[in-house]
Amino acid sequence: MTGKTHFGYQQVGTEEKAQRVRGVFDSVVSRYDLMNDLMSAGMHRLWKRFTVEISGVGAGKRVLDVAGGTADLARLFADRVGATGQVVLTDINEAMLRTGRDRLIDEGRIAPAVQCNAEALPFAARSFDCVSVAFGLRNVTDKDRALAEMRRVLRPGGVALVLEFSRVASPFQAAYEWYSFNVLPRLGKLVARDEASYRYLAESIRMHPDQAELKSMMEAAGFERIEWFNLTAGVVAVHRGYAL
Repeated sequence: MTGKTHFGYQQVGTEEKAQRVRGVFDSVVSRYDLMNDLMSAGMHRLWKRFTVEISGVGAGKRVLDVAGGTADLARLFADRVGATGQVVLTDINEAMLRTGRDRLIDEGRIAPAVQCNAEALPFAARSFDCVSVAFGLRNVTDKDRALAEMRRVLRPGGVALVLEFSRVASPFQAAYEWYSFNVLPRLGKLVARDEASYRYLAESIRMHPDQAELKSMMEAAGFERIEWFNLTAGVVAVHRGYAL
C-alpha cells in the first residue's frame, strides 16, 4: 500500500507522483531551457553561477549533480574541476538526462551521466567533494531521504548545495502570486504547449519548504554549518551545508 504525498495542490499516491513528475518533464524537455530563460528573464543563469561560485570547488574535485537535467550546473562545475576532476550528472528522467549528456558532449566536456532516483543514489559513501541539486528537490517524493542520500555520499569536509524556489519577501508576494498563476501557465501554453505542467510548477513552489524549514531538514539529514542565501528577494534561495 502506497502512502500519500502532494503533486502541486493535489494529494496523490507516492508512486503516482513519480509517474506524474516524469510526465511533466517528458512533456517540456524540448522547450525546457527556453522556458527557463523566459520565466526568469535569464536570471536562472546567474542563480546557477552563484551556486557554483559559493561551492568552493576547485581543480581535481569530484562533484555529483543530482537531478541535473539539461546540465546547466554540471557544465559550470566541469569548468571548475578541470581535467583532473570529475562531474557526474544524474537525473531520474531519461529524456532530460539525455539532453544534458548531449550538451556536455557537444561542448567537449566529459562527464558520466547516470539515470537514478535521488532517493537511492547508486554511489559509495564518502565518494564526492560536492553534491548539488538545482530546482530538483521540489519534485522529489521523499525529500528527507534524498537529503540523507546527499549527505551519505559526501566526503568529510564536503559541501552540499540546494538551489530551489523559496519564499519571496513580503513586499513582492502579491505581484509574485499574480505572475505565477497567470503569466507562467500562459507562457507554458504558448511556448511549450503545456499549460498544466507550468501550473504544477507554480503549485509545487508553494508546497516546498521555506528557507528555515529546509535548513531544519538539512540539519536532520546530518549537515552542519548550514546557511542560506536569498536571491532575487527570495524568489530562490541557495542552501549550503557541510559534511563534517
